[in-house]
Amino acid sequence: MEVQFFDFEAAFVNSLRCVPMIVRYKLDACGIKLSLRAWSQFSLSTRARLVTMKVETLDAVQAYRNFLSQSILDVGEFVVPTDGDVVPAWANPAQVPEVVARKAEEFNVRIDPERGWAMLRPLQRFALLKLTRGGHENENFVPALREFGLAA
Repeated sequence: MEVQFFDFEAAFVNSLRCVPMIVRYKLDACGIKLSLRAWSQFSLSTRARLVTMKVETLDAVQAYRNFLSQSILDVGEFVVPTDGDVVPAWANPAQVPEVVARKAEEFNVRIDPERGWAMLRPLQRFALLKLTRGGHENENFVPALREFGLAA
């Protein structure tokens, strides 16, 4: 997977002050939670490495997990595993997850499973699912829908 930042992340990706979606995707792949506190304590080079490291093979996922775990321990935090789904909802290109469909409907957007959801790249589907969760980041849900061509 090539490094990709989304337009809706533009306010913070240059400084990497927040965890970008590409890293959040990789965190899910390796099954480790990362607090913003730990992320903010990482050096810029550590953050950049977490952005660029690959997770396409089992060996790469293990290398990512090892590097991330050591980085977390180095800043005095604990390594916390996730309760990751075996097959996450975003991974199915044929079915829009209910939570994404409901969130889109709040903004009068219907995501067509075939001409919308199925056409998205896995990282885009992952991002939309993450952006349905509570907190300040879900303010990027509508900009993401627009960026991905799902809303006007």
